[in-house]
Amino acid sequence: MIKIYYSSKSSIGKKTLAYLKASYKDVLDIDINKTNVTGTQWKELAENLDLKISDFVDKHAFDFTAYKDSNTDLSESDWIKVLKNNPGVLTYPIVILGKDFYHIQNPSEIVKLLEPNSKGIDEKKSI
Repeated sequence: MIKIYYSSKSSIGKKTLAYLKASYKDVLDIDINKTNVTGTQWKELAENLDLKISDFVDKHAFDFTAYKDSNTDLSESDWIKVLKNNPGVLTYPIVILGKDFYHIQNPSEIVKLLEPNSKGIDEKKSI
């Protein structure tokens, strides 16, 4: 089973999901615009990617100065609140393949990570 955490408001997220679905593999898609991702889940994702939760936020797409004084660093729980309240600011989708975690910056990257799948090919036909 492949898991993808993405924002349906992100073109990168939508394209990555399309690549995954085209692979004919089992995909569990978690659109953070519709599904609440817990703080614990965000922490687990960040730890497995060796990132900070703040790295998940597109700081150009979110005016966090209105959220908190611009001279103050946001805490981990503040960044979780930002993602919960503004899911469209997720920078890139996160894909979990087995035990491996990927922060996908280019949708076509996923093709390289997927094993070839011959589902749908009629083995009796020759080319």
